[in-house]
Parts: sequence; structure tokens; C-alpha cells
Amino acid sequence: MRLHRRTATAALAICGLAAAATAAPATAANPNNPDKLAKAVTVEAIRTHLNAFQSIADAHDGNRGAGTSGYEASGQYVEKTLRAAGYTTERQYFDFVYDHVISTSLDVVSPEARAITHAPMSYSPGTPVGGITAELVAPAVATGCEASDYAGVDVAGKIAVVSRGVCAFSQKALAAAEAGAAAAIVYNNADGALNGTLGGINDAFVPITGVTQAEGQALLAAMAAGPVVVKFDLQKTVENRTTFNIIAETKSGRDDNVVMLGAHLDGVHDGPGINDNGSGSASILETAVQLGKVNKLNNKVRFAWWGAEELGLLGSEHWVYDKVENDPAALDRIATYLNFDMVGSPNHIIGVYDANQSTYEAPVDVPEGSSETEQVFTDYFNKVGQPWVDTEFSGRSDYQAFIENGVPASGLFTGADGTKTEAEAAMFGGTAGVIYDPNYHTPKDDITNINWEAIDIMSNGIAYATMSLAQSTATINGVTSNGKSGKPAKPKKNADFQGHSALR
Repeated sequence: MRLHRRTATAALAICGLAAAATAAPATAANPNNPDKLAKAVTVEAIRTHLNAFQSIADAHDGNRGAGTSGYEASGQYVEKTLRAAGYTTERQYFDFVYDHVISTSLDVVSPEARAITHAPMSYSPGTPVGGITAELVAPAVATGCEASDYAGVDVAGKIAVVSRGVCAFSQKALAAAEAGAAAAIVYNNADGALNGTLGGINDAFVPITGVTQAEGQALLAAMAAGPVVVKFDLQKTVENRTTFNIIAETKSGRDDNVVMLGAHLDGVHDGPGINDNGSGSASILETAVQLGKVNKLNNKVRFAWWGAEELGLLGSEHWVYDKVENDPAALDRIATYLNFDMVGSPNHIIGVYDANQSTYEAPVDVPEGSSETEQVFTDYFNKVGQPWVDTEFSGRSDYQAFIENGVPASGLFTGADGTKTEAEAAMFGGTAGVIYDPNYHTPKDDITNINWEAIDIMSNGIAYATMSLAQSTATINGVTSNGKSGKPAKPKKNADFQGHSALR
């Protein structure tokens, strides 16, 4: 899971491919209602897919990142599994900037030498060979969003130490550069690691990395006592590559009222990416396999495995904006979009995107129909007695491009780098005061750290919602269907209902 930005890429030569699950025999039960489909999508089958992703990462330099052979192998596994289940698959290729850290270190040189745990931000420029050794300095305004925030501070050639918050990391990198800094360190404004992105390449950025809140406070305290000198060394590969999205859809169902599901297939380059986001990818893959056994659907269901999400939501942005440019009516034919990014977090919550803003005010526009999409999930969890909580409808994953263009959306989330509260621990178990996924964006995001109870709960919710909406989207856009395209929609009795196309 990653914050936002545009353009992408990556195709490649490949080594091995884990064996795909075979399609169920034609005599298999027809899971033709929401409860049956939820039962048919099993943890055991999802575990098979996740074991395959882990084996792929193990065979390909430990990761499945965009632009790598591990991503190509992951794509081949998804495609083979889908074809065995009766689907036709499509690859949509696009270009992106491959941004890979070769080596990095951040060390206090004086007054007391020590290593600092840090995470360079995506799209940060590298340092010169040998790194940057310089004194630390803090802006007069802690968040360092403008060059004027450094007024009265001797910044030239030094490394700025700034707080997360108020503005984007890219703005902090530009402000530090304009003020004369040689590099920047951003410390978190809450507990947990800081894994940030600059959203794209800009020659004006200074090299920039993230540290925890505690580390930031320790550096500031040391600076208050006297000069602190740090060496920051960041060596990178930055080059153009090509990658792809994978799209598949059911053969039955009206194609002018499509239900769409998506999960990003790539992981970060620092690990196998099994929770983030093998968990979402495997869950919708098994949902597709089981849905393929259904004889008849009213609405077509389209599945997407997005590429290069970790580099800035690039794959989903490419797909949506390609439609905006070349086939805008295709977006109006999407009744709603469901997003699944991390559904097996070790210290999990059962989170539903808060489209109705009952808990969190959304920092983005929420398209009409999104609240009703959210309710499909919450009604299911209420029905089975499963506690759930709202998570912010923030646009911080692959639904962003959809909602920017008026398509209703919702989704499920078990947590990333936020911290579990006492109330959440009482509801879901686990440990309060610990982040939801302590392995987020690290090499430890592997098969041994998946929470299978969370996978079970969330995959049931995914399957139930998928089948419910494949039968009818009447509550979302007023359309009832007999599965035949071109039939006039039967609007809801509420004459004021306009549907999401009116938003564009």
C-alpha cells in the first residue's frame, strides 16, 4: 500500500512459475448466492495462492516489486489460475520509472557515533557516491513546508530535520532544497515507522528519508545540546521500465452495469509483500475462481490486479485515465468499485472504508453510491455478528482514480502502520499500542506473518459483497437487471435518485 502519484512501467524476462490451482470440475456446486459464494471462498485456497506468491518471491531476489522478474512470475501465476477457471485474461502494459535502492545508511558521526534506522522515500534522488556528511539543522517551523520556514536558520549545505504533517513530503523536499539544505530527514508525527513517497521524480528534490517519531525527538534533543553531524548515503537505480495490469471478467452478466474489484499485485522491493498486497490479490483471485462456477450472473464482474501501486498508484491510474481519454462511457458502466489492499494484517482490525463519513471526514470527494457500497459490507458483518470499524475514506489506495472520476467505491482494510487502540483490541484481539502490521514494507512481510483469522473474515466479506452486487446494484445506482445488456434500467422508486454518472 502506498500514497499517490502518476505514470508507470515494467515487463521482464522471467524464471520459474509456481504451479497454479486447477479449476474445479464442472460438477462442482454452483455457488449462486452470496452465502454460498462466501462459503466457497476458503482460507485453504487463499493460503495456496499466498504460498505461491511467497515461493515466487523466494525465487526472485526476495520480492515481487513492479519491474522485476518476481512481478512477472506473480502475473503469470494469476493468469494461469484464472485461465484454469475459465477466464480470458488481458494485460495492459504501461511505462514507469523504476526506482530501486541499491544501498543506504544513515549514521550519526558525532558527538556519539551510532546507526539510525530509516526508510528512504520513494523517488528521492540518491546522494553522491560516498554520501553526504553534514551537520543537522531544524527549521524554525517544525514541518518545513516552505523555504520561509527556515528563516533565520543557517541551512546551507546541512541536513534538515523536519516533522511529518501539514504538507506533502515532496513539498518538504523542495522547501529544504530552496532553503539550501543538502538533504532532509523527516520524522513521524505518530508512533511507527515512516515510509513515504515524493510521488515522482523532480531534479529539484534533495535526498530525503524517514525516521520514527522517537528517533526524530532523540536527534532534536541531541541538537539542542550541541552540533550533531550525520552521514546520509543513498545509492539507487533509477530507469524507465514497463509493467502491466491484469484484467479479467465474467462471461455472464450485463456489461453496461459492471461490478469491479481490484487489488494491487506488486509489493515493495524490500520484501515478498505477502500481506501488502498478496492478501488482497489472493482473496480476489479465489473469489474469481469460485465465481467462475456460477451459471448465470445479472451483472458482469470485472477483476483487476494492479501494477506499480507501491510506486504511486500507477497501474490503477493508468487504467482509469486511459478510459477517461479513450472511452469515458466505460466508467459510467461501472456501478461501483471495490478495493482490497491488505486484508491479513498480523495485529488486525476489520475495517470498512468510511464512505458515509460517520467516523472520519473524508479528505477527498466521495461519489454518490459509495455509502451504499460501504453498507453492503457493513450489513454483511452485522448479519454474521462480526464487529467492524470505519477506516478513513482517504483515497490512499487504488480506488483514488475511480473516485476522482465519480465512480462509487468502498473496500476493506485490516490496517498498515496505524496503531491499534484499546477499544480495537477489545473488539478484535491482538495488542493495543502496537501497529496493525509491524512488518509493513519490510522483508518480514512474509507468509509466516499473515493473520489467517483476518483472511477468513475478510475473504468471506469480499465474496458475499461480490455476489450480492453481481445480483443487483439497485441500492447503489437504481439499476435492476436480468443479466442482459441493453435492457432499460429499472430505477428506484425515489425519483430524486440520479446515480453516479451525474457527478461527471
